[in-house]
Amino acid sequence: EIKSIRQGKANMTDAFCTFVGSSLYVRNLHISEYSHSSFYHHDIKRDRVLLLQKKELRKIKMKGEEKGFTIVPLRIFINERGFAKMEIALAQGKKEFDKRDSIKERDSKRELDRAMKF
Repeated sequence: EIKSIRQGKANMTDAFCTFVGSSLYVRNLHISEYSHSSFYHHDIKRDRVLLLQKKELRKIKMKGEEKGFTIVPLRIFINERGFAKMEIALAQGKKEFDKRDSIKERDSKRELDRAMKF
């Protein structure tokens, strides 16, 4: 898996983090199979444990259990020692009226772009 991550073949489009017991797992993280491997291929979307200190886990768990918050991965990177690291954050979903505003803005921008082409 680390070789696939180094090649940039990780996709976090639908990924999110959940607590199972006292461990934090990332789910729906798509890491493609390594192209030069011979026989053993890992499960592409398996749940992966995130290694955090107990203090960090407690802090994230308290914030993550509040209503409307989700723990999401932001980026995966390789540090100077060659380890894969994941940056995570607490995210809050949009409210219904926020979604309508976003749709209106997107539609008006699309109309403006169409008008500018002619």
